[in-house]
Amino acid sequence: MGFWQHGTVRHATGPATSPLRVEVTRGVFVESGHLVTWVLTDTDGAVLAAAGDPDTLVPPRSAMKSLQAFALVAEGAADAHGVADHELALACASHSGEDGHVEAVGAWLERLGLGPDDLGCGPAWPLDADAARRLAARGGGPTRVHHNCSGKHAGFLTLARHLGVSPRGYLDPDHPVQQRVLATVADLTGAAVDRGPVAVDGCGAPVVALPLRALARGVARLAAAGPDEPGRRLVDAMVAHPWYVAGTGRLDTRLLVALDGAGFTKVGAEGNMVAGLDDGTALALKVHDGAGRAAGVALVHLLVALGRLDPGTVIDAPERGTGDAVTVADLVQAPVTNAAGDVVGVVRVAAQAAERMAAATSPHRS
Repeated sequence: MGFWQHGTVRHATGPATSPLRVEVTRGVFVESGHLVTWVLTDTDGAVLAAAGDPDTLVPPRSAMKSLQAFALVAEGAADAHGVADHELALACASHSGEDGHVEAVGAWLERLGLGPDDLGCGPAWPLDADAARRLAARGGGPTRVHHNCSGKHAGFLTLARHLGVSPRGYLDPDHPVQQRVLATVADLTGAAVDRGPVAVDGCGAPVVALPLRALARGVARLAAAGPDEPGRRLVDAMVAHPWYVAGTGRLDTRLLVALDGAGFTKVGAEGNMVAGLDDGTALALKVHDGAGRAAGVALVHLLVALGRLDPGTVIDAPERGTGDAVTVADLVQAPVTNAAGDVVGVVRVAAQAAERMAAATSPHRS
């Protein structure tokens, strides 16, 4: 599916439907609003439900990490270099930089005969505030292993080792590692990303743009993978090790626990998010203004509307902790707090948008 034409996007669908609206309240007032385009597709990219234009072109950022990690398994690199399941989860992760994340990435690099300086991502403080405070208290500072993308980069370096090429310059789009990654992303999504323009992600990795429905198609193909297929191994690794995909109190970890094996989710910067479901469908969404607070609320609301999550489900902590106990309902209407910790508002899908969403998704409820 070619979608670049003289620098513009060629849309295959008719007029776009209205995007979903997420609103932020403060007391009785609606203080802010965010527009969200979303699409539900099957493994062929057929649009089952949508709001907004499903051919909206987006750089998915970290929402596509599982697609980027596919080559690690498909090329045989994971098996050849003894990559464990929790390491595969890290390859798909935006981890919090907690001690266990850092130790696991460090051990993985050491096994490859490499070290933190070989990572192309820049140094970063842990995303987890407690981990950052502990690191500072020990007199430490941000390192490349603490970067939330260090697991993805360890996967790239493993692929370089397997291909027998120098890891130097492995983030260059023309490097054999990125050529394999782009080729597999193109194959999974059906989009010509291996022949289109490339930008640079926050971690230095190449980032491409995809029609939202193509992103969903690729994620659906992972979710629907059979027992002997590379996608199944990645999905099973994320499901088995939710803490390694994000971390304590993080949304992806909580949703992996709540879905209980029925799917996986992945957040990306600038309001991107995906969910792959075990019926071979997938959701992909983009918040127009890039607000992450709207992305999570919209995705959870969609999963509830599709019958994949029960608002009353209590999300517990099976591995290393997911943070304070919450219910799915707490994620559907995320609280807005003040400096004293008082709840003063919520982030929620607007009532009219919720009605349209229910109508759009009702034929696909399980």
